[in-house]
Amino acid sequence: MSKRGNQSSFLRTIIIISTFGGLLFGYDTGVINGALPSMSKAFGLNSVTQGLIASSLLFGAALGAVFVGQLSDHYGRRKNILYLAVLFFIATMGCTLAPNVTVMIVFRFLLGLAVGGASVTVPTYLAEMSPAERRGQMVTQNELMIVGGQLLAFIFNAILGNTMADNIHVWRYMLAIASLPAVFLFIGMIRVPESPRWLVSKGRNDEALRILRQIREENRAKLEFNEIKAALAEESKMEKATFKDLSVPWIRRIVFIGIGVGVVSQVTGVNSIMYYGTEILRDAGFETSAALIGNTANGAISVLATLVGIWLLDKVGRRSMMLTGLTGTTLVLLLIGIFSFVLKGSASLPYIMLALTVTFLAFMQGAIGPVLWVTLSEIFPLRLRGLGMGISVFCLWVTNFCIGLIFPILLDKIGLSATFFSFAIIGFVAIAFIKKYLPETKGRTLEELEHYFRTYDNRDIQNDLNTIEAAGK
Repeated sequence: MSKRGNQSSFLRTIIIISTFGGLLFGYDTGVINGALPSMSKAFGLNSVTQGLIASSLLFGAALGAVFVGQLSDHYGRRKNILYLAVLFFIATMGCTLAPNVTVMIVFRFLLGLAVGGASVTVPTYLAEMSPAERRGQMVTQNELMIVGGQLLAFIFNAILGNTMADNIHVWRYMLAIASLPAVFLFIGMIRVPESPRWLVSKGRNDEALRILRQIREENRAKLEFNEIKAALAEESKMEKATFKDLSVPWIRRIVFIGIGVGVVSQVTGVNSIMYYGTEILRDAGFETSAALIGNTANGAISVLATLVGIWLLDKVGRRSMMLTGLTGTTLVLLLIGIFSFVLKGSASLPYIMLALTVTFLAFMQGAIGPVLWVTLSEIFPLRLRGLGMGISVFCLWVTNFCIGLIFPILLDKIGLSATFFSFAIIGFVAIAFIKKYLPETKGRTLEELEHYFRTYDNRDIQNDLNTIEAAGK
């Protein structure tokens, strides 16, 4: 094999190994979907304790994304992922062997710290290891691994739930499977190098250049090494935004939009389906074994829709994709509310419900999911990106936590129909927010967007941006 072939093969190995962090993210967030029915019997759970067990991971993820992810700036991306692999393993085994609800919640919280840390560190590592022209493609592979991990969780849940239906502790086997990719991630990360960009930031230039030569051609390695040094020198001169800057109206407005985009992506109720899909199908009339099998369709459509969404990203505007996705999910939520009320007790309801949740996830993962992270990365000017992304992602996870906590309580107290009518109402509010406040970022420079936010109040966003573009010509 040629040297260039060896470099490409090594880079592919790095990507596969590191994205096991995304696989763990997906599996650990999805496995609770099928584990809850048998766990409820073992622990005698009510709607409140179900919500606490499911959402404790999400609260941990909110803190992990903000604090654990930042440790990679100090210890390095590779070492941080190694530590996260250890935390994934310990927390997974703690959940698997938990003797009671309290211990389960504690270890689910620790698992959330690992999930949140991985959600920040793995994409950063991938972006810094990838060639510029392939960066988007390689980073989005982590998104595929996340939904792939959720699909694997649903498949294993269905297999174990049907072959061990009489075993009250079947949920322990479902949770334990996540320990295997954690071990693989740890062993794999020992064999891969540190991010060259992080090494240059720490003054370890010789080591950074040596690693670049392992994954790039010689001339490309030297060119990229010099570009990294120049970029870091420029960043060191740049004054980063702080919380004090939120007193500036245009900065406050753009952070408000970032928070809104993050919250909107979660208030669709997507994670009520990803975390409680089995419970929803059971409530609609499926037996537990059938609900576990049916729920695998939700995982499969998530993977397929994510592939379609990634393909559409460079062809369709971000704002129009987000509005299409929100319109689709909101209408489906409305239909779920209507059918679960009109056809309650009907033999056809479970199948209609499954078709609707699959349709919902097609809109969500195909139009909203892929746009979310791209939009957040594009709306913030460079000096504001650290502060803006940090606040937005934290609010995203907190919203996710709140939905994970209250959904089973709503399902128990007001029923399936009223719960989804509530999500539909929120969906209409989300559509209005995106239509009014979110600018189209596709094909716009950061400077154009910053000029818009500095200069204009809340008018018709698309017309204003067209005016800016016309003036530039």
